Amino acid sequence: LQFELRALLLKGISFTAIARQLDLSLSTVSKYRRVFGIALVQRKGGRPALINDKYHRRIVAAIRSGHADTVPEAKQLLGLCCSNQTVRNALGTAGLRARAKARKPLLKTSHRQRRLDFALRHRHWTTEDWARVIFSDESEANRMGSDGRRYCYKMPGEELSSRTVQFTVKHGGGSVMVWGCMSVQGVGDLCFIDGTMDAKKYIQILDQHLPASVRHFRMQHTNWIFQQDGDPKHTSATARNWFEDNDIRALDWPAHSPDLNPIEHLWEHLKRCLNAYETHPTNIYELEARILAEWGKIDRKVCLDSIDSMPRRLADGIRANEGHTKY
Repeated sequence: LQFELRALLLKGISFTAIARQLDLSLSTVSKYRRVFGIALVQRKGGRPALINDKYHRRIVAAIRSGHADTVPEAKQLLGLCCSNQTVRNALGTAGLRARAKARKPLLKTSHRQRRLDFALRHRHWTTEDWARVIFSDESEANRMGSDGRRYCYKMPGEELSSRTVQFTVKHGGGSVMVWGCMSVQGVGDLCFIDGTMDAKKYIQILDQHLPASVRHFRMQHTNWIFQQDGDPKHTSATARNWFEDNDIRALDWPAHSPDLNPIEHLWEHLKRCLNAYETHPTNIYELEARILAEWGKIDRKVCLDSIDSMPRRLADGIRANEGHTKY
């Protein structure tokens, strides 16, 4: 009997179960536990875990592989009957945190190759070289400030991948469309675009606002360069003829490459300022007034710091080997 009692105690069986099985009193079981010198097993409090280690690993694998982006998707994929918080806890234990997906254009093979070619051609340009460039772009601002973000789980410092990127299509809607430019001297002209912009309207904008910006930057007597993205209306025959007629050198910028363009940082800064208002604009006219007011407040350092990042942007583009950069 003692051998059987000792074996049960070593297995960690409860005193009550042993007493019932061997027809002994609880005090007898406790006494022999002390005689045998067997330590008490400290039992964990609380309810048992709803998901075991195997399902912890499966949850993490589902997210890391991209088969699931969100907690509900992971639950459905694995057929789990537990709360969303239980799955979040499992992801948190593995170091995964919910983050907004980076918004990046969908790149074709031709886009990727042109991005890499551009980065390689200009990899030796210094900040002084980029200081000669006037950067331009169009952007949109929503009256209600919605950005339609999607979220995913990622590790701290994890590189961008198709799993952590939300692909976008240019000009997918918005309340106000603007064109603006900047240089190391600060911001240039900003204008609102009414209706759909085609090549003809684009040339009208350049005619009216680019010379004024060049004079504002005091670059009219320098060998300055104009930057625009690879949008078809920017590279149309009409636009090319206008640049030739006005003796303006335009960079051969790769299409779908906002991450290489430092003016994107300027747009982000402007939209943060707009989002800082306590109330939404009541109409489009109030939104336009706010945009003009905030544009005029932008410090030159915002533009300077952004343009100074160009060598790093291109180096990151080369490391990304045709893919998206972190910018």
